Amino acid sequence: MSLDLLLEDGVAHIDLVSSAAPADLQLSGVGKDFQLRRGTSVRALDAVDLEVGHGEFVALLGPSGCGKSTILRLAAGLESPTSGSVTVGGNAPEEMARSHGLGVAFQDHALLPWATIERNVSMPFKLARRTVDEDRVAGLLELVGLSEFAKARPRQLSGGMRQRASIARALVLEPKMLLLDEPFGALDAVTRRRLNIELQAIWARDHISTLLVTHAVEEAVFLADRVVVMSARPGRIERIRKIDFERPRKPELMRSSEFHAVVDELTKSLDDHDEVVGP
Repeated sequence: MSLDLLLEDGVAHIDLVSSAAPADLQLSGVGKDFQLRRGTSVRALDAVDLEVGHGEFVALLGPSGCGKSTILRLAAGLESPTSGSVTVGGNAPEEMARSHGLGVAFQDHALLPWATIERNVSMPFKLARRTVDEDRVAGLLELVGLSEFAKARPRQLSGGMRQRASIARALVLEPKMLLLDEPFGALDAVTRRRLNIELQAIWARDHISTLLVTHAVEEAVFLADRVVVMSARPGRIERIRKIDFERPRKPELMRSSEFHAVVDELTKSLDDHDEVVGP
C-alpha cells in the first residue's frame, strides 16, 4: 500500500492506494545539492519520497526551479542523489539505462538533422548494438502518424511532428519506464492539446510506466493517474492528487466543469508554493 496526501479545504486526508506490484520508479528520502563556485552549494531537492507504480502515469507540477527536471534526470541516471536512493524497476537507474530499459524525451527533440525520421527513430537499436527491427520502427511511425514522412529530414517537419518522432524514438526499444521532460513545452497551445490526446492514445496501448514533467496544469490533469505538486526550492512533495476521470479521456473532458474544477484546485496549490527561496 502507498499513501496519497490530499489537501481539501486546508485539511489533510490520507488516501490508501493499492500497489501489490513493486513501484517501477522509487525515490526514497532523496536530497540533491549542486555545487556552486567558491565552495558554496544550493539544495535543489529535499527529502523527496515518490513512486510511479507499474503501468501508472504520474505528472510532476511545480514552480520554475523547484527540481522537477532534476527528479527526471535522477530517474534517468543522468544525476546522482546527494542523499537517499533512486531505483527503477528495483535497479539503479544507470543499470536500467545501460540495458536500454528507459525511454527519454526532452523539450528539445534532439533529432539528428542529417538523418531521416526513420533513421532517427531506429537509432537506439544501433546504440544498443542490436539489429534494427524495421517492423517495430514502421509500426511506431504509423502510431505517431509519421509513416509518410519516414524519409523526410527533421527540418522538413513541424515542431509537433518532430516531437512525435522523438517520442517514437523513446519507445522503440520497448522501455520499462518512459521519462518525459516538457516534451510539448515549446509548442503552441492548439498543437500541444492535440499531442496530449495523441500521447494518451500511445500510452494506453502498452501502459508504460510514465513520469511527465510539465508546467501545464491542464496537460497534467488530462494525462495523469496522479499529479504531484512540488514546493519551490528546495523541492519537496507538497501534495499528490489522484485523477479519477475515466479512461480513455476524450477531448470534450477538457471543456467540462469537473475538469476545470480540478485544474483550478491544482493551480491554487501551485500559487500557494510559488516563491523560490535561496540564490
